[in-house]
Amino acid sequence: MALIKTIKGVHPQFGEKCYLAETATVIGDVVMGDECSIWFNTVVRGDVNSIRIGNRVNIQDGAVIHCTYLTAPTIIGNRVSIGHNALVHGCTVHDNVLIGMGSIVMDHVEIQSGSIIAAGAVVLENTKIESGWIWAGVPAKPVKKVSAELLKGQIDRIADNYVMYKGWFEEEG
Repeated sequence: MALIKTIKGVHPQFGEKCYLAETATVIGDVVMGDECSIWFNTVVRGDVNSIRIGNRVNIQDGAVIHCTYLTAPTIIGNRVSIGHNALVHGCTVHDNVLIGMGSIVMDHVEIQSGSIIAAGAVVLENTKIESGWIWAGVPAKPVKKVSAELLKGQIDRIADNYVMYKGWFEEEG
């Protein structure tokens, strides 16, 4: 069973049909929507500020979701995929976004809907990412627009697949 911890009297809240892997950790002021999945060795730590997560969000193995005391909550929209070992910290991520494996998204970043953060990218503090762009590199810069094929083939496909994957694990108990 996942480690679910109350901090300062605040207990995480979960929507319906969420899957938390046995080694996932969810702490404090975290409110999660429906059909989310939090995978192995992932940490969602709402100890110093709030974390709000929409519906059908998948946070993959080893990712860390955190926030900054008094200044930067973390807000994640619907149908967001956060790749393995990514760090999402004190930022706002709108709906239908893919954050690639090993990427870092820092405080006060805003990622608009339909965007992709490439694997290994570092999105610096206070960056505003317009809807429908792929950002890559260190520091991350816009590289091209998200095509309809990428939207369907990456953002939609991964979000839908992770709802299916969580079902496999739920069936096994």
